[in-house]
Amino acid sequence: MGHVVTGLSFKISATDGAARAGLIAMQRGEIRTPAFMPVGTAATVKAMKPQDVRSSGADIILGNTYHLMLRPGAERVSRLGGLHRFMDWDRPILTDSGGYQVMSLSDLTKVSEEGGSFASHLDGTRHMLSPERSMEVQQNLGADIAMAFDECPPHPAPKEAVAEATASNESSIQLLLAGGSILH
Repeated sequence: MGHVVTGLSFKISATDGAARAGLIAMQRGEIRTPAFMPVGTAATVKAMKPQDVRSSGADIILGNTYHLMLRPGAERVSRLGGLHRFMDWDRPILTDSGGYQVMSLSDLTKVSEEGGSFASHLDGTRHMLSPERSMEVQQNLGADIAMAFDECPPHPAPKEAVAEATASNESSIQLLLAGGSILH
């Protein structure tokens, strides 16, 4: 399951005090940092064609794992050639883990050590998003940069809850690194 990071480099091109500008070079293109990253929640940046997104200066788009998992479905996107082909974007795509959406829908979610079990906001069907499932979805989407599943406690949260969430997040990252489940 998964690919090991390959063909990725980062160079600092300018500094000003603690601030810096840089360039991430990846297989599908370069990303200038700091980056303007439009959100393509449901495989599209609303009201924009892919060429318009590119001409706006965007080098990368953020895809939303939670929403794409529910509709049209990561497996369907994979069968159709991946998110790049599905949305006609040949540049890098970063996908979030889906953790924030699962945690923000707390009325519909039950959190356990395995992940978040939740009712779809679309049709009420039950789903489980675990660190492993999050990475599987991101791989099926064909993400260039994938995020580890993160537990996001509500604000304000007791110090103990933040410590538990941090430990859970670190555990998710270690699990994914051990399995080589980081994308290219």
